[in-house]
Amino acid sequence: MNANAPPPASAAPARPPSVERLLAAPEAAASLTAHGRSAVLHAIRSVLADGRTGREALVDPIAIFARVDARLVQDNRPSLRPVFNLTGTVLHTNLGRAPLPPEAAEAVSRVMLQASNLEYDLARGERGERDDHVEALICRLTGAEAALVVNNNAAAVLLVLNALAMGRETIVSRGELVEIGGSFRVPDVMMRAGSRLREVGTTNRTHLRDYAEAIGPETGLVMKVHQSNYEIRGFTAEVEEAALGKLCRERAIPFAVDLGSGNLIDFAAYGLPPEPTVREAVANADLVTFSGDKLLGAVQCGIVAGRRELLAGIRKNPLKRALRVDKMTYAALEAVLRLYLHPERLHERLPALRLLTRKTTEIEAQARRLLPEVATRIRAGARVTVEPCMSQIGSGALPVETLPSACLAFHPPEQSARGEGTWLKRLSERFRGLPMPVIGRISDGALRLDLRTLEDEAGFLAQIDGFAL
Repeated sequence: MNANAPPPASAAPARPPSVERLLAAPEAAASLTAHGRSAVLHAIRSVLADGRTGREALVDPIAIFARVDARLVQDNRPSLRPVFNLTGTVLHTNLGRAPLPPEAAEAVSRVMLQASNLEYDLARGERGERDDHVEALICRLTGAEAALVVNNNAAAVLLVLNALAMGRETIVSRGELVEIGGSFRVPDVMMRAGSRLREVGTTNRTHLRDYAEAIGPETGLVMKVHQSNYEIRGFTAEVEEAALGKLCRERAIPFAVDLGSGNLIDFAAYGLPPEPTVREAVANADLVTFSGDKLLGAVQCGIVAGRRELLAGIRKNPLKRALRVDKMTYAALEAVLRLYLHPERLHERLPALRLLTRKTTEIEAQARRLLPEVATRIRAGARVTVEPCMSQIGSGALPVETLPSACLAFHPPEQSARGEGTWLKRLSERFRGLPMPVIGRISDGALRLDLRTLEDEAGFLAQIDGFAL
């Protein structure tokens, strides 16, 4: 052997097939049929790009298409998906607030698939007003003379302020200058509406004389804001709506109440903590603003109800068009409002009310029934127990009130190698990664699934079969 001979050349690294060759491969046929050439081409290029940056070169078409198919499934999964809300917050802002009844879904389906009389008066054969589809129902249920609908309650407040107090003062108690979710503050809404805030009283005490002394030539509106997401206790005082309404009528100043959630029924009659109703507010105020997707149990929207002459002027405001809602919102809202016309069955037919009024004994029985089924399906080394817990109404409604409930609590193994917190986080991620994600809450050293809002037991159990951590 010649000592001066060069060493043998190392084998060249395997190269992946070309994109065109992969598209023509038998493994591509099913993907092309299901997803189309453009989508498959994009997925192949993405997988090959990932392979070039990874440690292993992808050369086998079968292995490549296994990843391509997985990528296509991921790419075609809708971003907005249903989830199991087992957080214990019934009207969860981040999870879509109130679930809608079947009647609302059917109503939306009817109008979304074809033309509808959204702004067409069928009797007169001419252009109509879209609020007509729900205005009479809102007035019947609240006692208001007129009503209109915009895209959420913040928009309703903005529209009222802009229409009645632009360039003028709006008087509000200092204790009612609330901030709701997403750092959304009442003073900021007023500024954007073009109205100047006039604070009266103190954080904990405001008297009728404070309003009386503040009203002057620059006053455009007096507003009372429901403290929907907090409560002040102790040495407090606030002015009753009836007294404030009387003062505003004497001074010829419009009086508006922002109820936030917007409750149409007497909660106490259902064994729930009392909450002011829209009808009560309408009896004292010129205008009332409230949400459609919270305690009302309908779709996201904001409603303004009150005096006819004020609503007529607000309806002409240019912002009304910018804040208006579509045909699907009207269809869903109308369907839910019609359920209120049959109050004897409302707690059965309106999902939000049905969940809020579930008996604790019923939830506990469900938890006991699910416990052995869940324990045998989940192989994560967890100790699963049934424990009492407290549910929240949510979405700023009755913030300090809770409802007794029951949960499945998943406790980490005694010898969790990665630590209790890491184990619980991984378990929570695993639940969120299910085909229909399960959202619970971690508290007191366990992952807790509050069962107050679980109605589809079979669906929940079916997808956790074979669950492993």
